[in-house]
Amino acid sequence: MTGFVRSLAWIATAFALGTATAQAQTAYPDRTVKIIVPIGPGGSYDLVGRLVADVLAKRTGQSFVVENKPGAGTVVGTQAAATSDPDGYTLVGGGLSNMAFNSALYSKLAYDPQKDFVPVALIYKFGYVMVGRKDLPQASLKDIIAAAKANPGSITVATAGVGTGQHLVAAAFMKASGVKLQEVPYKGSPPAFTDLLAGRIDLFFDSAAAGLPYVKSGQARGIAVLASKRSPLAPDVPTMSEAGVPGLDVDSWLGIFAPAKTPPAVIARLRSDIRASLPDLKERFEKSGGEVWDLPDDKLNGFVASEYESWTKLIREAGIKLD
Repeated sequence: MTGFVRSLAWIATAFALGTATAQAQTAYPDRTVKIIVPIGPGGSYDLVGRLVADVLAKRTGQSFVVENKPGAGTVVGTQAAATSDPDGYTLVGGGLSNMAFNSALYSKLAYDPQKDFVPVALIYKFGYVMVGRKDLPQASLKDIIAAAKANPGSITVATAGVGTGQHLVAAAFMKASGVKLQEVPYKGSPPAFTDLLAGRIDLFFDSAAAGLPYVKSGQARGIAVLASKRSPLAPDVPTMSEAGVPGLDVDSWLGIFAPAKTPPAVIARLRSDIRASLPDLKERFEKSGGEVWDLPDDKLNGFVASEYESWTKLIREAGIKLD
């Protein structure tokens, strides 16, 4: 009888624990969730973080707040997320910069993007565009490449700071095309565009959303988009493959990441809610020059790992460092 009573007690305890676990999982979130945006207000990271916070708050009935935490590019905010409790109440915006570039740019990075994070969802992607000053004498990408090969360094290209997406996309182009352009560093895109529009710089690579409005207004020339397809913002501008440099499809991407060891049930809940909200994000993403992207859950880890490996290889071969 004593054994029977003990068995009943064990069953009751197990049932209670199982019920408590299930309630804890289904209750998420039961308090405010913070999404760290590792840059200042404005820009694609901020756009994605705020839109995701908004749709998740509406879907869950709980508060999702954005905390802009810039510093050292995207390092400070991402490190803060990496060391936070893995309970689902601190998330971070993740993209090429903090999840692929930084490990190669810094000799000692305070976090490991492959070990310290799990991708929750990758939902936004956008292409880059190569723009030229409006009076550039070369009429096409092939002409630019021919001139650059004939006189290495004779054509200038602006970069928006060492290690930025604009800088690394320019490096990817030079590697793929076999040319050497004269790099002119700037502190961000606005001053680079100022000199491009004034005719003091020949070329610049930036997001389609930033560069194509100047093309549409006639202030700059659209050379090619670095994406798998043409941009609806300027359908007359060819892709790099169409213009003569095949395979240079550089779709930049953004999404939401969680600290490693976040409970699988929490990750599953977030993925389900974000995926269900994608139709609400479609129009806003397209207006920003990008598009909604719904990468399947079973492809997330492999995709992020492949991007990490390919960009790390390019950055190291180019000898680009930030320390």
